[in-house]
Amino acid sequence: MTSSARLLLSAALALPLLAPAQNAPAAMSQRMADAFIAQHPDSIVIGNRKTARWDYEQGLMLRALERVWERTGDARYFTYIQKDLDQFVQKDGSIRTYKADEYQLDNLATGPALLLLSQLSVPGNEKYRLAAATLRKQLASQPRTKEGGFWHKKTYPNQMWLDGLYMAEPFYAEYSALTGDAAGLDDVAKQFALIEKHLVDPKTGLLYHGYDESREQQWANKATGQSPNAWDRAIGWYAMALVETLDYLPAGNANRAALIKDLQRLAPVLAKYQDAKTGTWSLVMGHESEKGNYAEASGSSMFVYALAKGVRLGYLDKKYAAVARKGYEGILKTFVATENGALALNGTVSVGGLGGKPYRDGSFQYYLSEPLRKNDLKGVGPFILASTEMEIAQENAVGQGKTVGLDYYFNHELRKNAFTGQPEQWHYTWEERTHGGFWLWGNELRELGAKTVAVPAAPTAASLKALNVYVIVDPDTKKETPQPHYISAADSKVVTDWVRAGGTLVLLANDTANCEIRHFNELARNFGVQFTDQSVNMVQGSQFEQGRVDLTSGAAVFKQAKIGYIKELAVLALQAPAQPLVTNNGKVIMATAQLGKGRVFALGDPWLYNEYTDGRKIPASFENFQAGKDLGRWLLK
Repeated sequence: MTSSARLLLSAALALPLLAPAQNAPAAMSQRMADAFIAQHPDSIVIGNRKTARWDYEQGLMLRALERVWERTGDARYFTYIQKDLDQFVQKDGSIRTYKADEYQLDNLATGPALLLLSQLSVPGNEKYRLAAATLRKQLASQPRTKEGGFWHKKTYPNQMWLDGLYMAEPFYAEYSALTGDAAGLDDVAKQFALIEKHLVDPKTGLLYHGYDESREQQWANKATGQSPNAWDRAIGWYAMALVETLDYLPAGNANRAALIKDLQRLAPVLAKYQDAKTGTWSLVMGHESEKGNYAEASGSSMFVYALAKGVRLGYLDKKYAAVARKGYEGILKTFVATENGALALNGTVSVGGLGGKPYRDGSFQYYLSEPLRKNDLKGVGPFILASTEMEIAQENAVGQGKTVGLDYYFNHELRKNAFTGQPEQWHYTWEERTHGGFWLWGNELRELGAKTVAVPAAPTAASLKALNVYVIVDPDTKKETPQPHYISAADSKVVTDWVRAGGTLVLLANDTANCEIRHFNELARNFGVQFTDQSVNMVQGSQFEQGRVDLTSGAAVFKQAKIGYIKELAVLALQAPAQPLVTNNGKVIMATAQLGKGRVFALGDPWLYNEYTDGRKIPASFENFQAGKDLGRWLLK
């Protein structure tokens, strides 16, 4: 290993362990994302093309940037996603350069980015929902094999390719989940089942690149329809499709167990074919020792991502974390370089296909004939995704085995779902990705290793026993809910007893005009806290400095964040056992209390909802996102 490679590896492995101070080096995921944006500042132009067009590599990179945004709260990454989509998506949901009648599954890979923006508080976000519906219509008439498998493209009749599972199924699954389409989720599962049926080599466990139901293609085995070789990136697409599709199959869904089983079947195969010395994987798997075969960056990155995410979410045995770590170390040593201060990724094969003109026969020599590229997006995107998972793996021990429950009973506002038109709970929920939701803070907690759950009924000793942390936010007034659930004396006793026994309670109120304070205060009084009718930090328009809060006095909780933004919050009045945590101009803003074995954190504002953590509204000088992670660590420790 060269000295520069050794330094790069050392820095990369140390980064996630460093406290995320202002002057700490950026994580590898950020550094590669920043390098990509610098290389593609205005639009994503693929390969040797002169102009940008709707493309699966675009979708892959937008997914990678989405994960970096969720990991950092840095709006630059979100802004890039929106700017890119706005070059294509028209007000009526039509998509520039997209041609539905080509029936290419590749064209669906950008669908998840559309669904992301359709769920956020973005002006005119209806166009993204309409554009996603445009892509969904393609699937409704996509040509299929006799068994119901999607053709990879109209120009590739009767063929299923591994690549197509990543292009279509995560989008199809998320769209089906958002629209309540159970039949769609069943159809998603069918696609995976057909791949397992037709493309798995029973001897090695590897998957062949493609399957021709008609057996007419020159590359197709006349008995099985299979192409002749196992290409690493094709298997990588499939592995990523499994872990991303599982995000949208709810617990209890009959198809979920089957997909987890597919991933569990694949994991030991990937471990078996990992190079024992370098940790990487070869371009043509199963032929590692043959002359000309080589370690390839995109497939290696895809495998690390899928294995690490599979372990984190409990699909895979923890022993595969070591396989992922070894693979990541190998990627850093073998493929990652620093050029002019920016990261670069070498060793990605440019393309791999079957059939077409000139004809690609799927032979060993064919795959070796395709050129390698530096900074090819099919390698860069998976490397970023792999990096995010490895960074999470270094910090998620704090919340392992712990559960954070969010009250959905005292706060229970309803609205019409934009996709289904049916009533749904919203405002300060884990699921909500618009400005009023807690999706992003919940994601921080989940990446710290905790499980987040809803608490839909009044608290009981039994329901709270399952929780380590219980969060109550902004109980409803009659203005918000016609028949609000007020916190009763019995509720207060149950919660207080739970805290005394060792629970951690979070009380987030609001200014008294927007929160049912009287009954909330009856609970808070048990911990020496009262939410007063005095409101501070009344922010006028975009004069954000009026909402500035110095967090340095709260260093016991906020280890890294120094400056927060909180507007229109209720001042706290305290008595024992409560202690002030953060004061602002002599007013107590945040407090903690110790009662028995348990703890309480109190603040007169919901504060950590998406609007003030996702970086899109308030200036970057405010550190609400980091404060959310700091608070999460304190709650979970």
